[in-house]
Amino acid sequence: MRLYRKEGLNVQIISFPNEEVAKGNYLVVEDRETGRSLIVQVVDIQYANIPGILEELLRNYNGDSYIKGEDLDPFEVGNHIEFIQDARLLICKIRASNSDGVLVSANSWLPSRSRAIVKPFPIEKLLIQVKMHEVYSMHLGETMEKKGLCVDVRTLDGGLNIITGKKGTGKSHMSKLLTLSMVKHGAPIVVLDLNGEYAGLGKDVDGKPNEFSGKIHVLTPGKNLQVTLAQLKLGVMLKILVNALNLPGTSAREFRRIWSFLQQKDGLSMSNLGEAIKNWKCNQHVRDALFSRYYTLLSSRLFTDNSAQATSLRDALYKARVGGAVVINLRDISTIGRHIVVEYVLGKLVELLTSWKLRAVFLFAEEAHLYLRETYWDDIVTRMRHFGVFTTFITNQPDTIRENIYSQADNLFLFNFTNEHDLETISRASKADAETVKSVVRDLPPFHCLALGKVVNDFPVVVRVRQLDVLAMGQTRLFFSERNS
Repeated sequence: MRLYRKEGLNVQIISFPNEEVAKGNYLVVEDRETGRSLIVQVVDIQYANIPGILEELLRNYNGDSYIKGEDLDPFEVGNHIEFIQDARLLICKIRASNSDGVLVSANSWLPSRSRAIVKPFPIEKLLIQVKMHEVYSMHLGETMEKKGLCVDVRTLDGGLNIITGKKGTGKSHMSKLLTLSMVKHGAPIVVLDLNGEYAGLGKDVDGKPNEFSGKIHVLTPGKNLQVTLAQLKLGVMLKILVNALNLPGTSAREFRRIWSFLQQKDGLSMSNLGEAIKNWKCNQHVRDALFSRYYTLLSSRLFTDNSAQATSLRDALYKARVGGAVVINLRDISTIGRHIVVEYVLGKLVELLTSWKLRAVFLFAEEAHLYLRETYWDDIVTRMRHFGVFTTFITNQPDTIRENIYSQADNLFLFNFTNEHDLETISRASKADAETVKSVVRDLPPFHCLALGKVVNDFPVVVRVRQLDVLAMGQTRLFFSERNS
């Protein structure tokens, strides 16, 4: 490989047919005189546009006919011409410069074109400066050089992470890998499971209990996730009514009075709440508004008057505080029911965190745009982040996440996209340059992702996500596969 030209942060390198290079690979351009070098990443591969190449190709074209005879090449230039015709031009981006073994972001230095040596640069050398403690090591998968890629799980702590890609590319697989890795290191996890696919994390592929079986707690509203009004605080209930059920302010003030009345009589229950609304002296429109929300709460199956059936989310989170995952199964819940359950879970998390019953919690939200109101995004990313809720969003619709959320993301895991609109969205929002994202992400095979952010020390890295020995429950159900005869 030979250095050809440099324009801004772009470097062009000539590569020959016997040199194997792929998109996403890193190369080092070393100057033998100064000992300095540039670290560049290949973002596109083209044919070298050599003067006269078009005429040479047309001159050698003889159609589909075969001409018998013997080619005479006394000077043996044919092989050299073919070698030149197949030469490639590598479009690269400068990622860092290396001076005295220290990687710096300064890119103003220009290596000598005649003395520069270009050769592959392994990812493990690139990430050598990341001070990763072996105790907190997390195995993500393999690099393009077929080498194992381990990162520090602490790079996910205190941050916002986004996993996105089109369906079937491995987003949920990555989410499960991160979940289990963090559970293994003692982190408390809450998963908002839209499709009920995290319930198998405690079992291996044969359905037998694995090492995580006692650490995965699946809660399904209406079954093993029900609460009494006595377990709730007024603030959590008002958030459910106002944010999830759009209760007007006037009606909310009347509800506050009804709640205080029942609380003073030690009669907080769903049945007593219905009777109190029915007999409460207030405007008829207010009473109707309260009644409609009351029946919606009943239909959600989240609330019960039987204290023996009630579940304490606090107890479930307490079990997970030293390494465990509380999976909120939203699979068979109506849309409005999801909003109610999610508001309850988030409200309860903030309550436990503000009172220091929990130190912090990692929240994994699958397709969050389907159950989180738009104004809640900023709340989760900013305010709740200070309380100790560190969120990972997983979605196949990147345009549902606003650009200001992307701009605050600490880590991005980008799987394959071919749709131009999706590529444009993530290229504008990611911290890497748009050309890298568009070119590399478009060609990613399934279960390969482009990792960006703190987790890879801000160097874009293509990684093949490793397989998991757990019961996968997120595959698309097919009609024509393995039909019984």
